[in-house]
Amino acid sequence: MKKRGNVGHAFSDHIFEERVRKKRGGSFGRPLHLYRLIPLVILLMIFALLSMRLFTLQVVRASYYSKLSDANRIRTVLIPAPRGIIFDRNGVALVRNIPAFSILKNGKEIEWLDQEDALKRLTRGESILATVKREYVYKDLFAHVLGYVGQVNSDEVLLPDFRDYGLSDFTGRMGLEEKYEKFLHGRNGKQLYEVNAKGARVRLLGEEEAVEGAVLNTTLDVNVQKAATKAMEKVDRGAVVVSDPRDGSILALYSKPSFDPNLFTRESTYTPVGTYKKKEDILLDGEKFPLLNRVIGGIYPPGSTYKVVTALAALSTQKIKKDTEFEDTGVLSIGGSKFGTWNYLESGRTEGAVDVVKALVRSNDIFFYQAAMKTGVDTLHDWSLTLGLGRRTGIDLPGEEVGTVPDPSWKEKNLDEQWYLGDTINMSIGQGYLETTPIQVNRFTQLMANGGVLIKPHLIKGDVQIIKKDFIDKDYLEVVREGLRGVCEPGGTGYPLFNFKVKNDKIKIDGLDYVKDASAGANFVHVTMGCKTGTAEAHGDDADPHAWFTVFAPFYNPEIAITVIVENGGQGSSVAGPIARDILKEYFEKKN
Repeated sequence: MKKRGNVGHAFSDHIFEERVRKKRGGSFGRPLHLYRLIPLVILLMIFALLSMRLFTLQVVRASYYSKLSDANRIRTVLIPAPRGIIFDRNGVALVRNIPAFSILKNGKEIEWLDQEDALKRLTRGESILATVKREYVYKDLFAHVLGYVGQVNSDEVLLPDFRDYGLSDFTGRMGLEEKYEKFLHGRNGKQLYEVNAKGARVRLLGEEEAVEGAVLNTTLDVNVQKAATKAMEKVDRGAVVVSDPRDGSILALYSKPSFDPNLFTRESTYTPVGTYKKKEDILLDGEKFPLLNRVIGGIYPPGSTYKVVTALAALSTQKIKKDTEFEDTGVLSIGGSKFGTWNYLESGRTEGAVDVVKALVRSNDIFFYQAAMKTGVDTLHDWSLTLGLGRRTGIDLPGEEVGTVPDPSWKEKNLDEQWYLGDTINMSIGQGYLETTPIQVNRFTQLMANGGVLIKPHLIKGDVQIIKKDFIDKDYLEVVREGLRGVCEPGGTGYPLFNFKVKNDKIKIDGLDYVKDASAGANFVHVTMGCKTGTAEAHGDDADPHAWFTVFAPFYNPEIAITVIVENGGQGSSVAGPIARDILKEYFEKKN
């Protein structure tokens, strides 16, 4: 007992109690220490995340943020390249670049300023851009063939073709401006500036000069285009195309109504020529469609100009011969339907026995009805395609239409109807479902002029492409040509060109193409030619017919082919014929 008591005296109750507390706390001591480490763990995790982010910024994406930093410090200023100049065949500038002043509205849209306004804004401290802009020298004369330029939009700059363009850049919107955009645009230059925190320029870091666009030397002739425009003065809607049948080059191309393309690139104070005074008027006219290039985009029944195709198809397949004759009965009755000829319907007269030459000279419908029934719609269809109808000619302009050359399968597919003999009869005289463009009619006129060579029409010098030749028998060609020559002589339907003569002592008299006309006085020369009239029924109740006239001259060695259409103009001979005559007169009077 005493020994135990000594032990108890040696260790106080305090020590004993502490030992007991440690023993009791043994089951709770370890979690208590981990809990105290949680803040440290969180700090370590945050530090790790910050380190990873810092590594990403300074190493992984260092290049990106370096460029971003430079972008905030460096500004790139686009220097627009002057567009290439467009010339006519004689080196006359049709469009050029002139000094200009502009500002950006809303950071996107360019507003052109005249010099006075630009100076006022400069004195107010506004930033004015000195640049160049497009000027169309002859205003509305060449609108559809040259086109115009418009500002690049935000959608276009994302396209591969516009990767080097800026929002303040311009691009061609139609005509040659659009077709040859890559050549005309050139290559923009750049200026690199260092800027301060406020965006003010500190110094020029570098410069890349702009490269001017390429020059376009066209086949167009200013004088012929002027003549075409003047001849169409009284026309509300229509088109003229003038070409050289020897190589397919286009001398003039005019569509009406026209517009002044300077409206798209000039200041608001600019006074345009013509009907349209604002570009919005041009864009929103849904009645006359001034932006439509009717030479390549207007589609019309060709009327009696198509009789050239019917004649060639019938002769080439030997369904008729040169001396084949049909009696003009005035009216042809088929299955209860009656098909008349224009002369009988107008005057009650008939032509008697008619062969293919006389049928062309007099534009006799009865002959072509009979010829088409012998030939058949499939042959007419195939020969139409062979002569370039129902296909794009490939002229170097955007917006060309194909037209329509119908046949039984076409009618069944598009109208869910069967083909009738009456459809063939209508087609034989250029009516019914048949639709062509003026450029297509002009091309088969070229073919009749040059002896059967189908050429791609073109607007750039030297771009001559023969599609095919020697595919029509020369004898058949000469038969049709003989008929076309008679159309322009007394007795034919092309009376505006009867005894066509001009005063020009530079023309060499040869007795064939150029014949001295002593009855008209000294230096007057009679020019022989071939032509065809056409009066095509237009769609719509009480709509006047479309007036056609197509002609080539001189007859034996042709150098000019003209096709005219006047929408809802009436008779081809009396309406379109005088237009062609006036253009021919201007051309041959100035011929060297």
